[in-house]
Amino acid sequence: MKNRQIADMFERIADVLEFQGEMPFKINAYRRAARALVDMPTDIETLWKEGRLRNVPGVGEALAKKMDEFLRTGRMSKFEEATGSVPSGLIDLLGIQSLGPKTLALAHKKLGIQNITDLKRVVEDGSLTALPGMGPKKVENIRKGMELREKSAGCVPLGRALNLVEEIVHRLKKHPGVGRMDPAGSLRRMRETVGDIDILAETKSGESLIRTFVSLPMVTRVLAAGSTKGSVLVEGGIQVDLRAVDSDSYGAALQYFTGSKEHNVRIRELAKKRGLKVNEYGLFDRNEKRLGGRTEEWLYERLGMPWIPPELREDNGEIENALENKLPDLVALRDVLGDLHVHTEWSDGRASIGIMAQKAKALGYRYLAVCDHSQSAGYANGLTPERLEEQVREIGRINRGGKGFRVLAGTEVDIRTDGTLDFPDTLLSKLDIVVAAVHSGFKKRVTERLISAANHPLVDVLAHPTGRLISKREGYEVNIEAVMKACAETGTAMEINAWFERLDLSDVHARRAGDMGVKLAIGTDAHEPGHMDAMRLGIGVARRAWLEKGDVLNCRSWEKRKPKH
Repeated sequence: MKNRQIADMFERIADVLEFQGEMPFKINAYRRAARALVDMPTDIETLWKEGRLRNVPGVGEALAKKMDEFLRTGRMSKFEEATGSVPSGLIDLLGIQSLGPKTLALAHKKLGIQNITDLKRVVEDGSLTALPGMGPKKVENIRKGMELREKSAGCVPLGRALNLVEEIVHRLKKHPGVGRMDPAGSLRRMRETVGDIDILAETKSGESLIRTFVSLPMVTRVLAAGSTKGSVLVEGGIQVDLRAVDSDSYGAALQYFTGSKEHNVRIRELAKKRGLKVNEYGLFDRNEKRLGGRTEEWLYERLGMPWIPPELREDNGEIENALENKLPDLVALRDVLGDLHVHTEWSDGRASIGIMAQKAKALGYRYLAVCDHSQSAGYANGLTPERLEEQVREIGRINRGGKGFRVLAGTEVDIRTDGTLDFPDTLLSKLDIVVAAVHSGFKKRVTERLISAANHPLVDVLAHPTGRLISKREGYEVNIEAVMKACAETGTAMEINAWFERLDLSDVHARRAGDMGVKLAIGTDAHEPGHMDAMRLGIGVARRAWLEKGDVLNCRSWEKRKPKH
């Protein structure tokens, strides 16, 4: 959690500096350090205690001192100085999509913008459109950015929520007398963002367990602490609720608090038709006699169906399919044989090919696709054709020394604005896998460019096909249905990018793609070994999309994986 706190502070400092017209190298120093803190799997407090703050990529002596000050005192003088120099209402606007610090500074100077109310006013009355460099299209994008921020307020990305819950569960599992313990709600259903977090614990010592819960180090405020329920705010303002449940009701409570609301309404209706009643305490007959509720499996079975995986519980046909015993055999993390999209230090990654391969082997994979950026991605140290040729030779040397595992030579090649690829076919034909992506010109013929790439005989996968960043950016202006149709026709796979800020394709789009016969490739987009653990998020998307093992390329052996050549 401290990693995220410091990263957010650095990002805000960078925003303020850009707002004030500071030199780009100073701004970029804070942004690089912020990204490194978010990406690194190591707790920054651990590095701090070991005297290794300078080991964080992009952190020099000046930034290390600021981090040290925060970790020692809970304050950062530079952050307070920066945010104190700009009205607080303006600072709150800096995270709105399409409203950059320079545009905001201009609106502040020319129109007197001070807060979100002012911004809404100048958008609606048209005065923002009249500013130099503005226009109806840009103002419309700012309006959409405001809507996106309002819509995502209070939402926590799944990856962050999972890490938080696992830390809490790890600590509470040590408490005497605790049995089963599970997250519930939208987190258990693996929705891409969650609100409040619910955790259930099987115990007869509820009051004692809740005292331990509200005393955890990440807790910043206690909202409630009783004998069966505790509620707290943790660092970052996230609310977490813990419920102590007895063994005989645990399954019923887990089903009830997992939801969704719509799924549970259907379950109650089904029970009522059978003369039964179901709630968080168990299953009851018409005479209010409790029949049981120890496990979810028992409860679903008594209602005439097999257990329904949590990811499907959205009232999207899962109950009808369960009653007819037609639920899909959902893909599972254990089915994955390789990661089809990672980066290394050859471009903007932070580990060598060998170290990334070691992580893949530790995960039990049979292959790993190295897909570093192509030359157009200069911001990411993209590879020239000569460097890619050199990398292919390096991968060949690594593979000659390995047994039962293969590093795949690949690329994340840019799709240019004219629809052509960033590398010549003569070079792409030497690779094991070609992943094509849009990284610029988000409003320039994106649909046509993606379809052109899908039609290219050497392109295997379209990466992060909608370009969205959850809670930050809506994505490209793209007709995704048309792109799916092209992929179905050409045998090109579409990616489920498992990085927590992307999860692109979404579950809705991935289900549609699967229904159209498109194969899905799950890639973590990892930039260091720890990022490869995000595969479980991609699998969560795939399961919510009703995908089976056969729908996912990663679940095939390498020899059977290639969709086109």
